[in-house]
Amino acid sequence: MSLAEITNGGITSSFLRSSELANDMPLDSDVFSVPPGYNAPQQVHITQGDMEGKGVIVSWTTPHEPGSNTVLYWADGKSKRKSRRAEGTVLRYKYINYTSGYIHHCIIAGLEFDTKYYYEVGIGRIPTRRFWFITPPKPGPDVPYTFGLIGDLGQTPDSNTTVDHYMSNPRNPKAMLFVGDLSYADAYPLGDNTRWDTWGRFTERLVAYQPAIWSAGNHDIDFLPQYGETVPFQPYLHRYPVPYQAAGSTSPLWYSVKRASAYIIVLSSYSAYGKYTPQYKWLENELTKVNRTETPWLLVIMHVAFYSSYAHHYMEGESMRVVFEPFLVQNKVDVVLAGHVHAYERSERISNIAYNVTNSLCSPVDDHSAPVYITIGDGGNLEGLVWEYVLKLINKSILVLYGLDSRKKSRPVKPWSYHRITTTCVIR
Repeated sequence: MSLAEITNGGITSSFLRSSELANDMPLDSDVFSVPPGYNAPQQVHITQGDMEGKGVIVSWTTPHEPGSNTVLYWADGKSKRKSRRAEGTVLRYKYINYTSGYIHHCIIAGLEFDTKYYYEVGIGRIPTRRFWFITPPKPGPDVPYTFGLIGDLGQTPDSNTTVDHYMSNPRNPKAMLFVGDLSYADAYPLGDNTRWDTWGRFTERLVAYQPAIWSAGNHDIDFLPQYGETVPFQPYLHRYPVPYQAAGSTSPLWYSVKRASAYIIVLSSYSAYGKYTPQYKWLENELTKVNRTETPWLLVIMHVAFYSSYAHHYMEGESMRVVFEPFLVQNKVDVVLAGHVHAYERSERISNIAYNVTNSLCSPVDDHSAPVYITIGDGGNLEGLVWEYVLKLINKSILVLYGLDSRKKSRPVKPWSYHRITTTCVIR
């Protein structure tokens, strides 16, 4: 993995996204349109609802009144007349001068592995809205599965291009790993939460049909104590639930799931991580549960990269790296996925666990027990790309692009590809 292999699917263009700051799409854009009908469910999205993938959390918002909390669902090939019902909960939240719509969360449990299900929300009202999803195969070592990866998405025309290309990707990702920074609503005065609503409608065409494994970034903190908002992550946590309790976590900001042949651990770059903190103790214990004969792929998702060559946010993850990197190396984590830096970068297997304040071993070295570090913080947000770097990591490949990644996991074959938006260039 020391070099980038360019594989052409035809003619490769020389396109590079402009380094200029992008603008969010206007509020009257088609991708933000409200579905027709009074109080019609909107911002529909799903995530894994349990540890192994036999559960799904369905979330949606109704703008005017609570409406029904029911989800109707049935397996492909079965009659809707034999559908089952699941009942959810509804909540609202306030943020400065904004009051949310009615946010619904409903857990569907006891599903069959590797099965397509249809589901409907808005039960009892017209129009009911119908979507579908496919549950993952039962966890196992020889189970191939394709994940998509997006970070720092936002809601610009470039963001829209990323989603379009994700959905048309011939590798057909089955679930999305999202490495933080969702809506960029905090770029607006008073963190205008209507931009959380537009982002939910914008991404519905993707995340209503396949689960997103969410992690939170700095643009999801929404901490404005000068305006009375003293609890961080409130919009994110109210809108995007995760199955953290199934993983024995005390916080939805760090948790784990198994999916096919992968064990996925989500960490929080913006929560306490020092020794004996809840996140530290949870990770230390969680890694002992990983059975590599069942799930040979061990992935870690976080927002801030431990290793990055770029001047932007340079060494921002260093203190967390010092604390957590020994865990990752000792447990032979395969890949660490991060965003935050608005560029693409992939490292060799390197570590820096020998470093301390009394020696001079301050540079990363080759380490076959260490993870590969991949940064994919270039989903298309309004802050644009970063270009300037401070130094090059050992034997790394760098591409300053924007787009999405896909990874297909199984024990015998481990392909990786990065898809450069608007070109046919694939980096393996």
